[in-house]
Amino acid sequence: MSTASRRRAYAGPAIFSFGFRPFFLLGAAWAAISAPLWVWSFVSGQGLLTREWHIHEMIFGALAAIVAGFLTTAVPNWTGRMPVIGAPLAGLVGLWLAGRIAMLLPGLAPGVAAVVDSAFLLVFAAVIWREVAAGRNWRNLPVCLLLTLMAAGNLLFHLRPSGWDFDMAWRTGLAAVAMLIALIGGRITPSFTNNWLKAQGRTPSARPESRFDHLILLGSAASLAVWIAAPSAAATGLGLGLAGLANLVRLVRWRGWRAAAEPLVWILHLGYFWLALSLMLMGLSAVLPEAPTTLGVHALTVGAVGVMTLAVMTRASRGHTGRDLSADRSVQAIYLLANLAAVLRLAAAAAGHHPELLAASVAAWSGAFGLFVVTHSPMLTRPRPIAARRA
Repeated sequence: MSTASRRRAYAGPAIFSFGFRPFFLLGAAWAAISAPLWVWSFVSGQGLLTREWHIHEMIFGALAAIVAGFLTTAVPNWTGRMPVIGAPLAGLVGLWLAGRIAMLLPGLAPGVAAVVDSAFLLVFAAVIWREVAAGRNWRNLPVCLLLTLMAAGNLLFHLRPSGWDFDMAWRTGLAAVAMLIALIGGRITPSFTNNWLKAQGRTPSARPESRFDHLILLGSAASLAVWIAAPSAAATGLGLGLAGLANLVRLVRWRGWRAAAEPLVWILHLGYFWLALSLMLMGLSAVLPEAPTTLGVHALTVGAVGVMTLAVMTRASRGHTGRDLSADRSVQAIYLLANLAAVLRLAAAAAGHHPELLAASVAAWSGAFGLFVVTHSPMLTRPRPIAARRA
């Protein structure tokens, strides 16, 4: 049976028929809830949720779920192997949920929390390694390596009482995420742009992947590796700045302005722009001590990660459930709120963590992900329409 045939033969709950269904829904919901939850804890003075918890749950909690949703859906198409659906998928979701509960329980022993929370990314990485290796899909070995690096960053987070640097832990996870955006975003953005242009009867112009792109990816990986180890070194700043400029050139080569009429396409270009900008700002803060270090980091987390994940989730959710690949007003509002959150977060950082701007950014962030949950939960939890299944 083909991958598509195996999916059609599945007769269980619709939410476990595709990896993107539960993980996009839960990841977006947790992204919408955890940010204001941490702000409430901070402002109220309760101190129940620390800065470390906030950073961990954004990278290794919400974002890990969204990455899982994308890869459990994409990898079977890459390898032609049986998708992770039904009970195995429910088991993965259960591991993720257990990690979120463990990280919220104040009385839980650190060692227990570490084991419970680390299990999801370690098991998930093993599943992706198995599928890629069994399918001999060697082109996507870098994806396996980056997912393993993300899992390693989570382990470093839990080892911090033993002497590991907490900042190195989140930098490791964030560097892996940045490279996933550069790698996968660099594939789908020009591809979807050309597909849309073809559908409009226009000549495709986004340049496909070439050695030029491979060199940029290698350079970006090297600069981020140095950033993990020495974030404040001048050489780090130079490397990140050059990597950001190179990714900006890469983005321009895709000519996204030609697809400006379709939000589902141009949002991918905007998300990639945030990646290039974040690398340049991270480089700037390493060279100029007066430049806030949080500028580049939040351009990456709120900007590149927030915008690109919502771009992928909205498109994949619609495409894989048989809906039209076009952005309605609710999707456009999601994109507007996501970019507004990024702009406001950078403004707050530039103003010395201005509390009103920070609160407005969190509100826009939660609004974007919350609106995704409200508008997309019906298509994520219900079976694919019969007409779409027959098409």
